[in-house]
Amino acid sequence: MWTALTLVVLSLSAQLCANICPCEREKLCEPIRHQPDSEVFVFDVGGKAWKFYDWTKVTTVAAFGEFDAELMCYAHSKGARVVLKGDVTLSDIVDPVNRTTWIQGMVQLAKSQFMDGINIDIEHAVETGSSEYYALTALVKETTESFHKEIAGSQVSFDVAWSPKCIDKRCYDYIAIADSCDLLFVMSYDEQSQIWGDCIAMANAPFNQTLTAYDQYISMKIDPKKLVMGVPWYGYDYTCLNFSKDGICTIPKVPFRGAPCSDASGKQIPYSIMMNQINSSISGRLWDENQRAPYYNYKDTNGNIHQVWYDDPESIALKAAYVAQQGLKGIGMWNGNLLNYSKDPIARQQTSDMWNALTPNPYRRSAAVS
Repeated sequence: MWTALTLVVLSLSAQLCANICPCEREKLCEPIRHQPDSEVFVFDVGGKAWKFYDWTKVTTVAAFGEFDAELMCYAHSKGARVVLKGDVTLSDIVDPVNRTTWIQGMVQLAKSQFMDGINIDIEHAVETGSSEYYALTALVKETTESFHKEIAGSQVSFDVAWSPKCIDKRCYDYIAIADSCDLLFVMSYDEQSQIWGDCIAMANAPFNQTLTAYDQYISMKIDPKKLVMGVPWYGYDYTCLNFSKDGICTIPKVPFRGAPCSDASGKQIPYSIMMNQINSSISGRLWDENQRAPYYNYKDTNGNIHQVWYDDPESIALKAAYVAQQGLKGIGMWNGNLLNYSKDPIARQQTSDMWNALTPNPYRRSAAVS
């Protein structure tokens, strides 16, 4: 009897017709083999925003939207990798046969789309020592071995929580996973997914908390050159149950994986929207020196006060400086589509500032495909 996983892989395989290069030049369908000194890792969720990215910086694009041959060709012309999204349920990888089937399907899909690797994005809760714990580690190791064998120069990355301390009950074997793959993309955002103290609005990625977590990864003997710092190009909009005279915003209690409160009580909004909204806010841009993050307050049409926490060029540049100082492999963002890429001059400057904040000391790039 066919498993759901097998049917998915067979469906994918049925779509893989003759591998005809869609680029103007055949050379652009060849995998990128060079290794950049530093990574600027971009998640792209579809559409054509990628045409306006700062391609002097981009080294890897994780394609989380529909396959876009034009994006692949263009990225390769700039010497940048494009990698698949790798998402699979834990129940499908506990069985070694199913795990192998999934990996083989991903390798073939990558080949058919002239991709340069895979970004494994599995964010499920896992208990230490469970069958899922060992299966996840095996998945990363076997995926890396298969991609490296089948696609020369390919890159396999794995997305991890902002801290290795069982955040959101994701108790993974981080050391073994780091040893097995090429990069760990550390999602240094949603750091209020579990709020154990007062239920108040706080920064999405507080500076000291973020950097302490990297110290934790490094203290585990994980090579800094395998760590890519993820920063958010979005913020959280919280409706305040109470707004104190000191500007403290009390938020509704929304539990998450054991914690009494979480950022799920707010809603994520793109940087582009916030930059428009801040102009009509009741506070303008404010800065919290303890969390080293910007925020603002506004009142909605019903008279409710909202507090919005986000990252901007100032807060991101502070973190990017740490990346350079500690010799991390690079930096990246979730996600590249969240800026305003219109022709409006103010928006253009805001967008340029966000891209430039990633590399306060410009990374050296290898030559693009000629």
